[in-house]
Amino acid sequence: MKAEINFKSINKLAIPATIAGIAEPLLSITDTAIVGNIPVDGLESLAAAGIVGSFLSMLIWILGQTRSAISAIISQYLGAGRIEEVKTLPAQAIFLNIGLSIVVLLSTIFIVRDIFELLNATGKILEYCISYYSIRVWGFPLTLFVFAVMGIFRGLQNTYYPMLIAIVGAVLNVGLDFAFVYGIEGIIEPMYLEGAAWASLLAQGIMAVMAFILLVTKTDISLKLKLPIHDELGRLVVMSLNLFVRALALNTALILAVREATQLGPKFIGAHTIAINIWLFSAFFIDGYAAAGNIMGGRLLGEKNYKGLWQLAKKIMLYGLLVSVMLMVAGFLFYKPIGLIFSKETVVLNAFYAIFFIIILGLPMNTIAFIFDGIFKGMGEMKYLRNTLLAATFLGFVPVLFIGKYMNLGLYGIWIAFTVWMVIRGGALVVKFIRKFRPLVQND
Repeated sequence: MKAEINFKSINKLAIPATIAGIAEPLLSITDTAIVGNIPVDGLESLAAAGIVGSFLSMLIWILGQTRSAISAIISQYLGAGRIEEVKTLPAQAIFLNIGLSIVVLLSTIFIVRDIFELLNATGKILEYCISYYSIRVWGFPLTLFVFAVMGIFRGLQNTYYPMLIAIVGAVLNVGLDFAFVYGIEGIIEPMYLEGAAWASLLAQGIMAVMAFILLVTKTDISLKLKLPIHDELGRLVVMSLNLFVRALALNTALILAVREATQLGPKFIGAHTIAINIWLFSAFFIDGYAAAGNIMGGRLLGEKNYKGLWQLAKKIMLYGLLVSVMLMVAGFLFYKPIGLIFSKETVVLNAFYAIFFIIILGLPMNTIAFIFDGIFKGMGEMKYLRNTLLAATFLGFVPVLFIGKYMNLGLYGIWIAFTVWMVIRGGALVVKFIRKFRPLVQND
């Protein structure tokens, strides 16, 4: 049966995907908001949570790319009516991914001080980074497992179960954050920053168990490793490697931004931590339509329905832009209250308010970049995504970042660099899509 492309079918995928997507940065945002209000060393704790959160995001995004590769392959086989041929692939991909995550975990845990010194953390902030990371890092393989399962469900055109997993994880994380960070009188002693780390780890564990149960009970996909190695595993690995390189470039930008903000001083890394969490939150909010593009794009390509693919891109772009406009309005209406959610430190808030407008104004361009990013992932165009990100990072973001540093622009320079970065990413994807599919649509 051919995929339907209308408001109902798109939003049936996009709305649950949006809810699932925002749960991911919500884990970090919850830590940031609660940690930023710790009564003892709140500023140092906020800075440490921001530095560690950025580094962990880098690791997760780099090795979590198998999710997109699995989703693309499964959706393409579904569109071609050959889903039975890839039943053994997910288990092989998951075992490969989890194995890599354990290697990375064990390799970083022994050099954790060196890692955060490289990111310019010193003194009390450095010690907090080490203690916070040493707990949270054990959730790394759990998160990658959950990502892979979500990729399988997406390939099967199902975003409902990933939404349930994400909601449970987010709600649990919020409750545990309050209990562990501030304590419960007579029951739990306040653990402050380490409490936030334990809350995240336990939430990730529950999400992993839930993902396992849903996959086993709600699909025909088996997690039992079976040989021989599936023919598509090689393509999945190549796709994942392209996304791996892409994620390295992406996280080069994020880590350089953290490093430069840290160098500016505690109030600036605190402000940047708030800004990047809001930026990521809005990105994943918009990413629900990117997920719909990913899921439906792969299926339409499998059907060789090029007119449908063109129509899908136009409709998803319209819906995504409407969401971004609503986010912009909310950002300007609640400009001051948003900052107060994360911190009561006046110096941090003043630094944040000075650059928040850049984030808000960049939302429409972010929408274009994220939506076409999702469509290209669904079509398996990982090589072009890799090249686009490399160009945007090393020909756009990095030069602008260091020009801003040279001109003493502070956080302004960092967020102007982010804006240029997204313009290049979105522009390149739109041009490629039009050039590739307009002739196919005209001949279809």
